Amino acid sequence: MPLAYFQPVPAPSPGTENTPELKILEAEFGDGYSQPTPDGLNHIRDVFRLKWDVLTTAQADAILAFFRAQKGTTPFWWRETTTGPWIKVTCKEWSRTRGAPHTVTATLRQSF
Repeated sequence: MPLAYFQPVPAPSPGTENTPELKILEAEFGDGYSQPTPDGLNHIRDVFRLKWDVLTTAQADAILAFFRAQKGTTPFWWRETTTGPWIKVTCKEWSRTRGAPHTVTATLRQSF
């Protein structure tokens, strides 16, 4: 089954954060010396924190419905900018603030 593409309208508000997560194995020795090494081939994973500040009820519902349909386990394609490369990600964390307007936040983790 092909992966879905996440292209929300509107795009996330300015200020998207990208914080890499690194998986590193490190051997500590008694004299203060340590020896780090990457844990696997893809030991650097990008983590994106997105926020939509001004959404209508329908826009917020559509974004959250997409995340629910992926169930936190199914990867999907997303890109940070309209011309950037597509990145395979999963979303296990999202939240919504109700009101006028609605706010949605989500954390996307790169999937390999």
